[in-house]
Amino acid sequence: MADLRVNFCGVELKNPLTTASGTFGFGHEYGEFFDLSTLGGIGVKGLTPTERLGNPAPRIAETPSGILNCVGLQNPGIDRFIAEQIPFLRRYDTAIIANVSGSTVEEYEGMVEKISDADVDLIEMNISCPNVKCGGMAFGTQPAMVEEVVSAAKRKAKKPLIVKLSPNVTDITEIARAAVAAGADALSLINTLLGMRIDIETRRPILSSVMGGLSGPAVFPVAVRMVYQVRRAVDVPILGMGGIRTGRDIVEMLLAGADAVAMGTVLFADPLAPVKALQELEAWMDAHGVKSVRELSGAVEA
Repeated sequence: MADLRVNFCGVELKNPLTTASGTFGFGHEYGEFFDLSTLGGIGVKGLTPTERLGNPAPRIAETPSGILNCVGLQNPGIDRFIAEQIPFLRRYDTAIIANVSGSTVEEYEGMVEKISDADVDLIEMNISCPNVKCGGMAFGTQPAMVEEVVSAAKRKAKKPLIVKLSPNVTDITEIARAAVAAGADALSLINTLLGMRIDIETRRPILSSVMGGLSGPAVFPVAVRMVYQVRRAVDVPILGMGGIRTGRDIVEMLLAGADAVAMGTVLFADPLAPVKALQELEAWMDAHGVKSVRELSGAVEA
């Protein structure tokens, strides 16, 4: 039987499959479909210092091969997550990946410090959020800003710090190098691509915020390409994500350079997709004589 275990930043995962933040909530709904202990880890909904209601509707729009969203980080806030959600998640034998977001360097510092003292295994830091001190520019688009916010957060981190990268940049490797230079223990990529839909009857944008993040199968080739590039630019673990649907997709993302993967948008269409994908992964490994999933990471012959 294939060995699916991976060590990610010193955290032992029973398999390389986690859930992408923002697509799984805190696991309650999906727990009605399958045992959450099946997963290697759970990436929870993005957390902010206080409760956020998110953007007004409409904030989801279908695309030919995925969805656009501008949910706006709706969440109960970090304190309620710690008090209410961690005890629920600890009922399951799986790693907890807490995703944090902020609008200023100080907010990121505070979030990372507080969540470090909570019972989570890994911290994922989303640097694709607006920096209110820089005219709405995202932290993750300029190397200097990446280094500033990551280094500040790293000083407060007591758990492994994963920095989530935005694909909406000219050179993803430049951003990756900046994050690692600032102390990132690992990287996760990709976040959503910026997109837009228009209602041709009303001639108005479909989403309330005009533009939103594109996710789903359409972004998979972009994600594979960026993971491949980043793997060759830095030497830290990579959590690969973006359009993963099947066990074969997991293999492809691992070959590109990921050490573990996250599944997201497909869960809206098929809540059992993780269970099926793990079965497919194991079957593929057995059929190809791969004893350990760790053999696949970065093993593309290019």
